[in-house]
Parts: sequence; structure tokens; C-alpha cells
Amino acid sequence: MKIFFLLSVLFFLTVSVNAQKDYDEAIQLIEVWLDAQKDYEKLPAIIASVTEDQDKIWSGAFGFANPDDNTQADVSTLCSICSISKLFTSVAVMKLYDEGKLRLDDKIEDLLPWYDLKQQFKDTEPITIRSILTHSSGLPRESNFSYWTGPDFAFPETEEIREELSEQETLYPSSTYFQYSNLGLTLLGEVVEEISGMPYEEYVRQNILDPLGLDNTYASLPEDKYGDELAVGYGPLKRDGSREKLKLFDAGGVQAAAGFSSTVEDLGEFGAWQLRLRDTSAVEILKPSTLKLMQRVHWTDPDWETTWGLGFAVSKGSDGTTWISHGGSCPGYRSILMVNPESKRTYAVLINANGTNPGKYATGIHAILNKIKTETGEDKKENEEETGDAIKLDDFVGYYDSSPWTNEVYIGSWGEKLVMMRLPTSSPTKAMSFYKHIEGDTFRRIRDDEELGETLEFERGEAGEIIRYKSHGNYSEKLNR
Repeated sequence: MKIFFLLSVLFFLTVSVNAQKDYDEAIQLIEVWLDAQKDYEKLPAIIASVTEDQDKIWSGAFGFANPDDNTQADVSTLCSICSISKLFTSVAVMKLYDEGKLRLDDKIEDLLPWYDLKQQFKDTEPITIRSILTHSSGLPRESNFSYWTGPDFAFPETEEIREELSEQETLYPSSTYFQYSNLGLTLLGEVVEEISGMPYEEYVRQNILDPLGLDNTYASLPEDKYGDELAVGYGPLKRDGSREKLKLFDAGGVQAAAGFSSTVEDLGEFGAWQLRLRDTSAVEILKPSTLKLMQRVHWTDPDWETTWGLGFAVSKGSDGTTWISHGGSCPGYRSILMVNPESKRTYAVLINANGTNPGKYATGIHAILNKIKTETGEDKKENEEETGDAIKLDDFVGYYDSSPWTNEVYIGSWGEKLVMMRLPTSSPTKAMSFYKHIEGDTFRRIRDDEELGETLEFERGEAGEIIRYKSHGNYSEKLNR
């Protein structure tokens, strides 16, 4: 029995070592895709990162942090993360919960003596910490100011929000509907100050940002870094294909809901902390059980489609796995942080423009990485026996003109195969086709049922370089890029 156990352990370790994933080709495809989308969507910049558990797999930046002076974006470029700010506020609240200084069912009116927003529904549940964290409190979305209106984006200060609170009333009965509320998380920032006895920003810095080493995350948009380290923000794409440069905003009293700035690498570290805490029994800022509590579904809307945890959005992806996330949208910036506990990956995407969807980039990167299959030594041996000496695929790699049907296609290597991606695309894996080498410069498409489909034949020029390919009897020229 002992010998069998030892052999089993040895086999497991051998398989684990041999079953490593090689991300290089997938990352090349990710970079091709993001670079193309940046151009086709006319985005000033798109910046992204992927971590797997505690290790950074990849990070990259495409475009300009400041197009006016050709300042290139990089992975340390700051952007407004807008509503991802709410996660830091939520963690701060739950740290106070861990310390026994507040309860989830504490009423907001009991915690903030000056709270006087009118409750217009007599038969209603109270507005509590829990209901605010799940956006089911019934509070209006915003405080009583028009701060999302440009061009000035005049955010109120804390005292102004307090003074106007009595002029507002609840939108719904509490614990009835999901209603996203910046006002609610703004009030929780006030709760952090009231209970801790410290300024909100100082509390978050000392208790969350510094312990996690998030040195490039701020509870503000540093004006002295604007146009250099802090990217310039742009509006949505207009009909003429241009984007308007927007004025830098200061979230003021809405800081706890929408005022933070960060980098993709810091957000990746923030996600890595969450995965680390989920797999330990040691306290790190929060108790592991508290983070798990936050990342379970606590609210399901009557439509059965909107689900929320405590501060975090918690949802089921198209692949059936759970996603823990939060997005952000502020004047000039879009952002997303997505954590997938099953794959143990964290995705962060920052874009310095509105009218785009960073979530499609996070899920698209995830889908490309999931195309990679682990290969044991035996699998590799079988593949080598089947294909013989590995063909050199570099000659075929590049961009090809596919007009008028699509703008272009990219052909890259994928193990012993070629992969074709049509550009632009919002769903990269749906735009991918794989081709098996047959002989010489001839490949055939691998169908979804693993059977072989049409032929892809490459042609060479006088110097032996690939100049075009033929598919279905038609040609696509190789582009000089």
C-alpha cells in the first residue's frame, strides 16, 4: 500500500512538472488583438495585465497616455479607476467589521448622526451597511449634484453632500431592487471616517494600500502627474471618428465611490491578494472568511440576472465559472478588474477613453489563454511521431489583406499549427481558426469536430519569402507590417 502511494505521488509530481503551460504564443495573439483593437476603435491607449495566482503572466500597453505630446502608455501609466474605488471602500468597511466596530445590519442613520435623507416608504426594511454594499438600499444613484455633466464635471465636497442630503429621498423601498448607488458608497466612506476616527484617505492608505504594497494607487487623480504618468482622458468616438479630450476631474466628496487612480500592475496585485487570502487561514488585512463572505452572492434582483456580493459584483460567466469583479466609468476613462477563482487569474484593463467596453478585453484575454491545453510528455511524444520534424512556421507568420470581407487577418504559430485571427473582432476566439500542416507550404483547417476542412496554400516570391495565401480559390496578400 505504501509503495502504491509513493508511486502515485511520484506520478502526480511528474505529470505536474510536464503539464506546464507555455503562454508565449497566446500572449503574442493577445498583443496582436489589443494593438489592432486600439487602432480600429481609435482608442488613445489600452493597458492590460494578467496574473495567475501570485505570478504575473503578462502586462502590456498600446497607444498613448498623452497623444498631444506623443507620450507612450506603459504598464505603470496611471488612469482613473472610477468605481473600482468602491472595492477599497468595501474592504475598509469590512476591516472595521472584522474588528467588531460595526455590524452589517447596522442602520446608516445610527452610524452617521447627520444622516437625514427622507425615507418615502413607510413599510420598508432599514437602510443598512449590508444593503448599501449590495446596492439594494433603495438610495438614489447620486448625491444632489450634476457632477457627471461636462465640460467642468463639478464634483461637490463632503460638506456640500451632507447639506443637500435632506433635499433627497429614497428611490425604492430598501431590499427590493438593485439600484447602483454612488451616494451609498460615498456614505460608507463617511462611515469609515466616523468609526475609525481617521480621514478616509489616510485609513485606506495605512490599512490597505501600504500593507499590499500598492504604491501606485491613490485615492485621487494626482494633478501633478497629469499628461505624463497620469493618462489624459478622452470622450466617446464621434461620428467623424474623433474623440474629445476631457478636462481632468476631481471627485471631491465622492472620493470613496469614484475617486481613485491606479495602474494595471497594482490592480493585478490587488487581485492576487484576493486569491491568496481565499487559499489561506492567515489574516491579511481581512480574515479569509470575511473576504469569502464578501465574494458570495448576497443579492439577486427580481429579474434573476443581477447578482452582487458585499462590494463585489459576483456573476456566472459564459463558461459556467464564477467571476468576481468591478468595473469603472468616469469622464475620460474606463476600467475593469476581474478575478476568476477557478483559473486563479486576475485581469485588469484600463482605457483612457469612454464609449468602449474594457470587460470584453478581459474576457477575450481569458478566452485566448483558455485555448491553451496542457501537454504531458507522452502527448508531446505522440505529436512528434505524427508530425515528424517540427516545421518552421515563422515564414507564414504575419498580417494579410482580407478586404473586402474583413480588414485584415493575422496568422501566427500555435504549437505545431497555424492560427488565423480575423481583425478587428470583439470575440477573439470566435475569430480564430486553426490549420494543420500537410506538406510543403500547404495547410488544412481543423474543424470543430477535429476533421480537416479546406486547404490554405501559401505562395513564395523569388527570394523565397511568403507573399500571399490562397483559400477557397481566392488570394490574400501578405502585408508589410
